[in-house]
Amino acid sequence: VQLVESGGGLVQPGGSLTLSCAASGFTFSSYTMRWYRQAPGKAREWIAVITSTDGSTNYADSVKGRFTISRDNAKNTVLLQMNSLKPEDTAVYYCNAHRYVGYWGKGTLVTVSS
Repeated sequence: VQLVESGGGLVQPGGSLTLSCAASGFTFSSYTMRWYRQAPGKAREWIAVITSTDGSTNYADSVKGRFTISRDNAKNTVLLQMNSLKPEDTAVYYCNAHRYVGYWGKGTLVTVSS
């Protein structure tokens, strides 16, 4: 089982980034996918979810209206489109897959700074 996040980097406030999580080793289409983030010195927090059943989504209030989660079951990939980025969005972003058990990626760093 493997989850590999990519797409992180340095971006200016107000900018955009798209994170990608490539999954392998399990039946991706059957798993609910989530994005979490962990800022320096803070606990890991959930920010977005997309279900396996109907692809419905939900977001933490801190990112609602700015971030969009999507999935491509043919490519075993989940994306996180991040717009209007703020310095407080700086964190390591993690992909999570969950059905009866959970899997985690190693994360990708997003730094929002001028």
